[in-house]
Amino acid sequence: MQKFLPLLFVLALFTAGCASDDKDKKLPDQPVEVLYNKAAASMDKKEFKQAASQFNEVERQHPYSEWAARAQLMAAYAQYQNQQYDEATIGLDRYMELHPGAKDIDYALYLKALCSYEQISDVVRDQQMTKDALAALETLINRYPDSLYTRDAILKRDLTLDHLAGKEMEIGRYYLNRGETNAAINRFRSVIKDYQTTTHVPEALERLVECYITLGLKDEALRVAAVLGHNYPGSKWYEQSYKLMDDGQRAKLKNSQSFIDKTVNSLLKPD
Repeated sequence: MQKFLPLLFVLALFTAGCASDDKDKKLPDQPVEVLYNKAAASMDKKEFKQAASQFNEVERQHPYSEWAARAQLMAAYAQYQNQQYDEATIGLDRYMELHPGAKDIDYALYLKALCSYEQISDVVRDQQMTKDALAALETLINRYPDSLYTRDAILKRDLTLDHLAGKEMEIGRYYLNRGETNAAINRFRSVIKDYQTTTHVPEALERLVECYITLGLKDEALRVAAVLGHNYPGSKWYEQSYKLMDDGQRAKLKNSQSFIDKTVNSLLKPD
């Protein structure tokens, strides 16, 4: 029996090779409507990987048909549904490059943004996906303000900005706890400058008060506390800042005429 083993092994390899060739072999040409309908049926059955392959086949077999561009976009959508975000993004970029004047470019931009948005991780991790999502969302909002997708894009942009601000705060707190006060100041000022519409600004102001008091810069601490009290008078962060003040500083805080400019932007002006 042993003398037949090599032959059987060769036959097994041959059979496996044929199976592989069959698997990689391209589908025979079919009418575009037939191919597209098969892909759509796969989408309906939530067989997204197969649907993406079938939509790509529409474009391969009928690259100049009116179905090709739509199939290209649908292939990217199927990959997005299958959480193949990198493949979907590549497909969407290609679609937008080949069809810059298409009526659904706004949807392609929105879908590209979602590919990054749905990969946003906790603030302790790298935030490149958050930045990519923000870039795509802002492109959609700026280019297509009247798009059906812009309202949701604005909501997602605000959440994305809040997430990036949260990352800056997380780093700032880390520096503050380590006694690297100047590095912490830079992070908190970044939140105030770049993320003014987020929920993190009141805390960033309070942390700046802490930093300036630590450095003995009482006037700077007082100026920031005044801005915090004027813009967020009922917040816990103002109460916390007030407790850090000495009696003289508290007296000045109560005198509203002591500080003419209490806007957040006033803190960003050069001295």
